[in-house]
Amino acid sequence: MRYLTLPLALLVAGPALAASGPFVSLWNTNFVVLIAFLIFIGALVYLGVPRILGNMLDKRATQIRSELDDAKALREEAQTILASYERKQKEVAEQSARIVENAKTEAQQAADQAKTDIEVSMTRRLAAAEEQIASARSKAVKAVRDQAVNVAIAAARDVVAKQMTAADANKLIDESISVVEAKLH
Repeated sequence: MRYLTLPLALLVAGPALAASGPFVSLWNTNFVVLIAFLIFIGALVYLGVPRILGNMLDKRATQIRSELDDAKALREEAQTILASYERKQKEVAEQSARIVENAKTEAQQAADQAKTDIEVSMTRRLAAAEEQIASARSKAVKAVRDQAVNVAIAAARDVVAKQMTAADANKLIDESISVVEAKLH
């Protein structure tokens, strides 16, 4: 109950109870305050304060509208720039994918060309090796034949030397001379 007494006392002892006498009298404080308030409001209207406040509010509204338009324009510009950068990023990604694909294709072509070059080189080397082997074989065969001929000549010489007499040798020399004379004439 103690908590309710203070607010109740403040409500009961308000300014309306302080006025005494009739309402339209200069001794009534409520009437004097009403007259002063009306004079104050009249002075404000006479000096054009509502118009000034209205102009200030209009200027502020115009300024806010301008700032909102600027913000909207900046937002649209930012969205345009963002879209442009996203497009550029997409183009760069596509270009890098094309570069990677071209690099793979070129690497595959280079590998195929290297494989072809190696096959051609191996074919040439095999042909050169076979040629060298054939040449070496023919040289070896020729060397063996020459050696066989030399051995056969030496053996024939030994056989002929052992079997031939001086008379047979003179007879062969005479026959050779007659063959040469016959061929020369």
